[in-house]
Amino acid sequence: MQRTVVGVLRGGPSSEYEVSLNSGATVLAELDRSRFEPRDIFIGRDGTWHLGGRPVPINKALQGADVVFNALHGEYGEDGTVQRILDIHGMPYTGSGSLASAIALSKHRTKELLEPYGIRMAQGVLVSPEDDGQLEIDVMRVFNAFPAPWVIKPAASGSSVGVSVVRDYTKLPDAIRDAQRIGPKVLVEEFVRGREATVGVADNFRGEETYAFFPVEIILPGNAACWTYEAKYDGSSQEICPGNFTHAQKEELITTAKKVHKALGLSHYSRSDFIVTPRGAYFLEVNTLPGLTSESLLPKAVKAAGATLSEFFSHLIDLALKKK
Repeated sequence: MQRTVVGVLRGGPSSEYEVSLNSGATVLAELDRSRFEPRDIFIGRDGTWHLGGRPVPINKALQGADVVFNALHGEYGEDGTVQRILDIHGMPYTGSGSLASAIALSKHRTKELLEPYGIRMAQGVLVSPEDDGQLEIDVMRVFNAFPAPWVIKPAASGSSVGVSVVRDYTKLPDAIRDAQRIGPKVLVEEFVRGREATVGVADNFRGEETYAFFPVEIILPGNAACWTYEAKYDGSSQEICPGNFTHAQKEELITTAKKVHKALGLSHYSRSDFIVTPRGAYFLEVNTLPGLTSESLLPKAVKAAGATLSEFFSHLIDLALKKK
């Protein structure tokens, strides 16, 4: 039987470059060799595509591939850019399309679109100061909107890159400027106290139109106020799957994750993050291309459900091929 050639995209010009390299390595290692012929397509930090370790034009990198497994993260990979490139070349790929990807990576736009669905979310203020005068005005807007502590995060990034928690009004300007190193727009939200959770979903998996994996509970290291980029990948946090939530909490998490996936028009799979409080679960953000490293949450949820990564990756590729 002729094998399907799968181009695995990894790397890319984003702040999540290293995570993407590892996600792609997982995909390359776990692909079912009896069905698929993997092809490592590396994208450098400068956006140059490589095949066989050599820089090549995009059409050359894609030539001969039947489908692309998109293991990129963050800007370029999750903001619709690479999806538009693949669409232009008529190449099917895993994950959401260009428009849905762009919307989901924008935390503020995501919250605006989900508001009519009755999903519980933290209050937030979007700021994009270009000078000190505007920064002073934006800081005052935040101060008047809701009390400290505040969570400061780049409005369009993943893996908690650039996220911080500020309890002192005088430190808000520096925190906003720090987040602007990732992107010009910054979302400042009220700090919601509770337990971290995440839920992955997949289309048409195990006979369900939208299948939800067990909610994962994340226990932060020490006195950490939020789940930082470092804590996600240095092994210092503890992930429990299935998480120690009540039946009602699990149902709310699962229902909301499915609702987010459908409302935003996402494809194939996604993973939604939450804070669980006595008042209910607060939706934080959705990941259209969740991490697939050994420390990543979705692979742990897949294994907890009794599936293998090879089975799951095969399913995603089959979904992508059906787009042809």
